[in-house]
Amino acid sequence: MTLAPIIPWPFIALAGVAVVAFVAWTVFTRKQPQPLVRQTALRAAAVVLLLVAALRPGWPGDGGRTAVTDLDVFFVVDTSTSMAAEDYRGSGMRLAGVQEDVLGVAKELAGAKFSLITFDSGATVRMPLSQDATALQTAVATLQPQNPRYAAGSSITEAGALLKKQLAAAKEKHPGRPAVVFYAGDGENTAASGPERLPLDPSVVNGGAVLGYGTSDGGRMKDPSDPKGGYVKDKNAEVAVSKIDEDALRTIATQLGVPYVHRTGSGGTEEMLGKAKPGVLVAVSDDGSGRLELYWLLALAAFLILVQEPFRHATALRALRGSGTRERGLVR
Repeated sequence: MTLAPIIPWPFIALAGVAVVAFVAWTVFTRKQPQPLVRQTALRAAAVVLLLVAALRPGWPGDGGRTAVTDLDVFFVVDTSTSMAAEDYRGSGMRLAGVQEDVLGVAKELAGAKFSLITFDSGATVRMPLSQDATALQTAVATLQPQNPRYAAGSSITEAGALLKKQLAAAKEKHPGRPAVVFYAGDGENTAASGPERLPLDPSVVNGGAVLGYGTSDGGRMKDPSDPKGGYVKDKNAEVAVSKIDEDALRTIATQLGVPYVHRTGSGGTEEMLGKAKPGVLVAVSDDGSGRLELYWLLALAAFLILVQEPFRHATALRALRGSGTRERGLVR
């Protein structure tokens, strides 16, 4: 059960305390006939029921989650050759794990706007911010690791400038709208020089995570240009092995101001989101579609208690008029 108060709950709680205090003062400090004490208690009970109804208790729909419609989600995905390494969930390709996680996050944050940025030797916006979940699914499904024949080395911060530009554009268009970033890669830097620092202020990122794929033992990478289905070779003509660099990924996480999460395929999407600032990401709405409202039951109970009041006052008024008539008759 969740609450969706119509006004801030501290005001409701304060009103409830005031009602209880007034009843206690009336009952224990003022000598009243028992019928009046009963009436005071019933009226107070009705007021308390209405105050509880104002908290709007209910059972949330859709398993407790609703669409996060005021959120911009940026996926930054490494598509360099090393993401073809077969060490995800045993012998699966790293990029397959990324595809699975991106779509899982999109499902959990349904209703948000999504953008997909990929990088290898360069960075590209595969999909600008959009709520089109089908377009995101198509863009993610078509991702492929860079062909080693065209690889010229890649920096793990290659997408930094493009991400900064996209975040700035989103902030300018919708000021105050939260933006979260999910960076997915293996941390392997194959550029001639070391990775530059991400050129953005972490304060513009409201949540997200750096997702790491691969193992310390490493994995072989299939060579799509080899008709025999062979593997990528190193400069010594030996099968190359790519290993995850978690220290590099943690550095990126620090620069983005988000947690680092190693993805091995054993944990679900909810576990990952639980580490990725859930207060921002999984914005549970208590006022979404499918919610079962219970406040009306409390309001009905208050009505049934108070419905007798008009009849009681009418009875008292008739009795008062009858008493007045008798008094006038006695005077005559």
